[in-house]
Amino acid sequence: MGEELPKPASTPTGAVFLSYASKDAQAAQLICGALRSAGLEVWFDQSELQGGEAWDRQIRKQIHDCALFVPVISAHSDARREGYFRREWKLAVDRTADMAEDVAFLLPVVIDSTPDATARVPDRFREVQWSRLPDGQTSPAFIERVCRLLSPEVPTATQPPVTPLSSAGAAIREPVRAFRMSKPVGLAIFALVVLVALTYFLANKFWIAKHATPEAAARAGAVSTAFNPPPHSIAVLPFVNMSGDKEQEYFSDGLTEELLNSLSEINELQVAARTSAFSFKGTNTDISTIAHKLNVGAVLEGSVRRSGNTLRITAQLINAATGFHLWSKTYDRDLGDVLKLQTEIATSVASALKVTLLGDVAAKVELGGTGNPAAFDAYLRGAKAVRSSRDSKDIPPAIAAYTEAIRLDPHYALAFAGRSIALSNVASEAETPAAAREGFDKAQADARQALALAPDLAQAHLALAAVAEIGTLDFTQANDEYERALAVAPGNAQVLRYSGGFAAFMGHFDAALAATRRAVVLDPLARGSYTALGRALYTARRYEEAVAAFAEALSLDPGFKVTYADRGFAYYGLGDLQSARAACETKPDYWSSHWCLSVVYDKLDRHADAEAERVKLKAAQGDAAAYQYATIYAQWGNRAKALEWLETALRLRDSGLEALKTDPLLDPLRQEPRFQAIERELKFPS
Repeated sequence: MGEELPKPASTPTGAVFLSYASKDAQAAQLICGALRSAGLEVWFDQSELQGGEAWDRQIRKQIHDCALFVPVISAHSDARREGYFRREWKLAVDRTADMAEDVAFLLPVVIDSTPDATARVPDRFREVQWSRLPDGQTSPAFIERVCRLLSPEVPTATQPPVTPLSSAGAAIREPVRAFRMSKPVGLAIFALVVLVALTYFLANKFWIAKHATPEAAARAGAVSTAFNPPPHSIAVLPFVNMSGDKEQEYFSDGLTEELLNSLSEINELQVAARTSAFSFKGTNTDISTIAHKLNVGAVLEGSVRRSGNTLRITAQLINAATGFHLWSKTYDRDLGDVLKLQTEIATSVASALKVTLLGDVAAKVELGGTGNPAAFDAYLRGAKAVRSSRDSKDIPPAIAAYTEAIRLDPHYALAFAGRSIALSNVASEAETPAAAREGFDKAQADARQALALAPDLAQAHLALAAVAEIGTLDFTQANDEYERALAVAPGNAQVLRYSGGFAAFMGHFDAALAATRRAVVLDPLARGSYTALGRALYTARRYEEAVAAFAEALSLDPGFKVTYADRGFAYYGLGDLQSARAACETKPDYWSSHWCLSVVYDKLDRHADAEAERVKLKAAQGDAAAYQYATIYAQWGNRAKALEWLETALRLRDSGLEALKTDPLLDPLRQEPRFQAIERELKFPS
C-alpha cells in the first residue's frame, strides 16, 4: 500500500446525507467513496431496510443536522417499489419548509438516463440544478461543487432551471449548517480536497474499467473487452491513397466520405460519422479497438489508386467481433462512373451485413451527384477546404472550388448545397451588415437551386434551413427545413447537430438534447458533436453538464478558439467566475473571448478591464456584433443601453438574434416591454 493521503480538517458528522434506492447501492457506494476520499463526512446507511423506531429517530436527526442532502435519482427511484428513501426525501423537503430554509442544501444527482422532465421526484428537487453522475462515476468537478456548497468562504450559486445571470449575486447563499473556518485555512483545505478528489477519480476510473458494465466502462473512457454494437452498424475508415502522389490525398479521403454518405442513405444501417471514423487515419490502430471506440459491428476499409480518370478501388468489409472478412472486391472504373460505383459498393456492403434493402438504393445514393469527372474532383477539393477550415476566413478556397464544380456541371445539386453552407458560414461572421446581407442572399439562391435540382436532398434542406435561421431570421421556415432534412437523413450527424442547436434556441430542450446526444453517438470523436451538445445544455441552463461537454470538445480539438468562450459562459452560469475568467483568457485575441471577458470582468469588479474588452470587440466586429453588445450591457445592468443595441440588431437583422428567446445572458431584460416587442417581431415558432 502507498502512503495514506492526509485528510483536511474534519467536517461535522453527517455533513453530507446520501439517500438512495437499494438497487442503486453500488453507484451510491462509488459516490460515497469519492466524497469520503476527499475528506468529507458522509451519512451512508447500508442497513436502511431494517427500519424501526430507532432507524426513524436516527434518520430524522441526521437529515435535520446534515449540511447537504444528496438524493440519488434513477429509474429505480422512479418505480416507487420501496419506501425508505422516499421517506428520507420527504423529511428533506419538510426541512426546507419547517425550518424556513431555501433549497441550497439539496443536491440531486442522476445516475442513469432518467430525463429531468419525467422523473418522479418532489417539486422542491426541481428548484436546484441536478448533477449527472453516470453509474456513480464521480468527477473532480462534482467534488469541487460539493466543497463549494459546504464552505461559505468559497462562494457558489444555486441554479434553478431559469435564473437571470445578472442576479447571480443574489443567488449566492451560505449553505445551511456548513462547517466554518478562517478564509486562508478554508482555501488551503479546499485545494487539498480537490487534489485528493483527483486522485480518487483516477482510481475510480480504474475500478470501473475492471468491475463495471461495458456501457459504464465506455462512458468512463475505458475500452471494455466486450461491447454491444447496434445491429447493422458500420464505420468507414479513410481509404489509403495508393496513387503515389500525396497531393491526391484529398481525392481518396473525399471518395471515402462519399462512400460513407452512400451507406448512410440506407436507413437500415447505422454509420459512424466521418469525423470520428477519420480520426484513426495514420494511427495503425487495430480494427477491434476502432470498433469498440465507435461502437460498431463492422468496418469497411480499402485503397484508391487514381491515374488520370481511371480508378482502381479495393474494398473489404470486416466483422469487428471476429476479425473475419465478410466481403471484399476490387473495382476498375472510369472516374465518370463513380456514382454507379458508390451504389454498387453500398449495395454489396448492405448485402454482406444481411440488411434488407427498401426502396431504390441507387436513387438515394446518386441523388444530387454528378457524372462529370472534373466537377467531382472540384467538389472534393471544396469539401476538403471546408473540413480544414478553423474559421470563416479559411472558407473562400472552398467557395472557389464549389464554384468551379458548378461551372463544370450546372446541375450538380450537392455543389450548390455545399457552396450555400460555406457562404452562410462566411456571412455569419462578416465584418459589416452589408457584407453579411450579400453573403446570405447568395447562400439562399444556391440553396433554392439545390432544392430545385434535387428536392429530397438532405444537404439542400440543411442549407436553406441555415439561411433562414441566421440570414433571413425566418424561424418558421428554418424549423420546417430542419424537419425535412431530419426526415430524409435521420442518421446524418451534421443534420442532427444543426437541428439540435436550433431546437435549443427555440426552447425545445428535450428535442435539442435528443438530437445533439444522437450526434455524439454517431460521431463520438468529433469536436462539433460535443460543442453542439454543450451549447444545447448551456441554453437549457444545465451549466455543469455544459462545462463537461465543452471540456470534451476541447480535448478533441484544443485549437478551436470559440469553445473556450463557450466554456467560460458555462462557468459563468454556474457562478464560478474564476474558472470563467481562466477559460475566456485562454485565447485572448479572439472576438468571442472579448465578448466573454467583457461580461466576466465586470462581475469580478474589474470594470475598466471589462470596458476595454468591449472596445476590442467593437473594433474587431463593428455593428455586426450588435447582439453581443446587448448581452454585455444586460449583464452590466444597463438595461436601456442593452435594449438600444437589441433594436439595432433587429434593424440590421443580426444573426445573433436567433438566440434571443432562450439566451441566459438576456434574462434581465425579459420583463421589459421593449424586449417583448422585439421578441414578437421575430415571430419565434411555439
